[in-house]
Order: sequence, then C-alpha cells, then structure tokens
Amino acid sequence: MGIVSIDDELHEQLRKATKVSCRSINAQAAYWIKIGMLCEANPALSFTVILAREMSAAGVETPSLAASAA
Repeated sequence: MGIVSIDDELHEQLRKATKVSCRSINAQAAYWIKIGMLCEANPALSFTVILAREMSAAGVETPSLAASAA
C-alpha cells in the first residue's frame, strides 16, 4: 500500500463525496480509481453499463425500476 498525492481541490471534492456515498475517504478514492480504470479500458461502454456489469459480477441482483413502475 502506498501514499497517493492529490491536489487540495480534488481532496475536498473527495471528502464531500464521502458524505453522499457513505464511504471513507480511502474507499471513495479507491472506487473512483477502479471505475476510472474500467472506463478507460472500455471506452465504448457507458458508466451505467460498466457499473451494472460490476454489480452482476459481484452477485448483486439489481431489480429493474421500469418493471416496478408498471
């Protein structure tokens, strides 16, 4: 494990995001890094598709909101 140096403004945005996501600063940074890497490696896929694939790979069942709205 190492130390990553980021600028003060990015750190402030990271700190704010933790309040919304209920993650620690380190967990939020790791999440952003992982999603960023996946987005760069798969530029033809949208964030939503990438997130859905990751959730599915982890065994998370995500119900369709369209189905429940009927």
